Amino acid sequence: MSLTRQQKTAVRRIEAALASIEAALPGTVLRRETRCGRANCRCHGDPPQLHGPYWWWTRRVDGKTVTKILPDDLYEDYRQAFDNHRRARALLAELEAITLQAIEADPRYSQRRTRGPTAPAKPR
Repeated sequence: MSLTRQQKTAVRRIEAALASIEAALPGTVLRRETRCGRANCRCHGDPPQLHGPYWWWTRRVDGKTVTKILPDDLYEDYRQAFDNHRRARALLAELEAITLQAIEADPRYSQRRTRGPTAPAKPR
């Protein structure tokens, strides 16, 4: 597989961007405000004044969903790592797209027959 000059330049840019990432945390972070169960609380008033905000960090660990509530100070400390993970995934997707373009442009690849669904047998 050979890359064009433009693709090589893009790959070097992606490599440099990935190398600049220091830490990355996977998962999703949501900002939530909630209501409690007390009927006379301010969160049930008109207009409601909800509790929070709370930062919920959800991720997969050993095939199970794990959720942690982060205090504001921890969220601020970790926010860059969450952003870095999102950026790294985008860069890897871009690298995959460049690689697929290079493979599809390879004449050896395009000469190969692809297997698709077989036609149903004709009744006799």
